[in-house]
Amino acid sequence: MSNKKWNVALLQMDIAIGEPESNFSKLETMLEQAVTGGTKPDVIVFPEMWNTGYALERIHELADADGQRTRELLSAFSRKHGVNLIGGSIAEKKGGDIYNTIYAFNREGREAADYSKIHLFRLMDEEKYLKEGTTVGQLKVDDVPAGMMICYDIRFPELSRKLALGGAQILFVPAEWPNPRLHHWRTLLMARAIENQMFVVSCNRVGISGTTEFFGHSMIIDPWGEVLAEGGETEQIVRAEIDMGLVAEVRSRIPIFEDRRPGLY
Repeated sequence: MSNKKWNVALLQMDIAIGEPESNFSKLETMLEQAVTGGTKPDVIVFPEMWNTGYALERIHELADADGQRTRELLSAFSRKHGVNLIGGSIAEKKGGDIYNTIYAFNREGREAADYSKIHLFRLMDEEKYLKEGTTVGQLKVDDVPAGMMICYDIRFPELSRKLALGGAQILFVPAEWPNPRLHHWRTLLMARAIENQMFVVSCNRVGISGTTEFFGHSMIIDPWGEVLAEGGETEQIVRAEIDMGLVAEVRSRIPIFEDRRPGLY
């Protein structure tokens, strides 16, 4: 287990539906604010589908082909500032298919991992326009095992448990989680932290897209389920310091992983 202390920053941004140019510009502005305003972060996290929003009917023309533009931006920024990026997720065109994909970059500007959302959300018609991923989101951040999930994925506890059993000590969750389900958002994220005894770092968007309103409330939660930082409902950068050594402490005090009975379930 790690005893690293990290400063984490969440870019709780509004997203202009169907306007990648506007969204790239907004993201770059908030990234610069994150590294110049106060304590420099070790990890920065973005929201889900930040490049296009849910402009699904136009997604084939708007999606980032092979994530090239996104990858170039994240690589250059992470290398310049020596920061880890969990690059939210974007609409990524791969071959003839569109995926909802996270790219993570390390401090040297190298791509550490990618993850495409495996649970597509029918209430926003994702399954009609997007292709589901086929692998779980595992990576290392400064040599600390971590996991990535996207929005609707948090309703599937099997996935976060699989990541925890694979070693993850921290879970990153980009999202576009809308009103009126704030209670679900907060409860599910805290539950994922408590049941897996790991940090949960979730970045949600704000603003209105069509008739859908997004409430923000990006959260940084420790392995006890305590909320270390939580955003409001407007654009902002949410920050907290986390001590990764707490994971080992919590797991030693309540040894749930040793007491599992997987033969029965």
